[in-house]
Amino acid sequence: MGIRFGREYPDIISDFTEALLSIDECYSFLEMTAGEWEELEPEEQRACIQTLADDLFYGLGTDPKIPVGRCTLSHDKEKHVIVIYHEEKLINVIYLV
Repeated sequence: MGIRFGREYPDIISDFTEALLSIDECYSFLEMTAGEWEELEPEEQRACIQTLADDLFYGLGTDPKIPVGRCTLSHDKEKHVIVIYHEEKLINVIYLV
């Protein structure tokens, strides 16, 4: 199935990475503890989350809703966006076109 997009893929992943970094406990999706996460250098944290963004992008192509920490990621194929909700509150939108 997959996600259709019109923007450059690296730009989408960059935006998605920034959005994921803003989620409290985003590291929990990586099965890391807060202590393990804090031991990583900021560049290592960013690299982990960028890989996560890439994986989640493709994951959303088969499962339109994925929980990450206390947030839910959703792919809205009608509007060509990925949205991030924190407890029913929209906190971020990643545009695909």
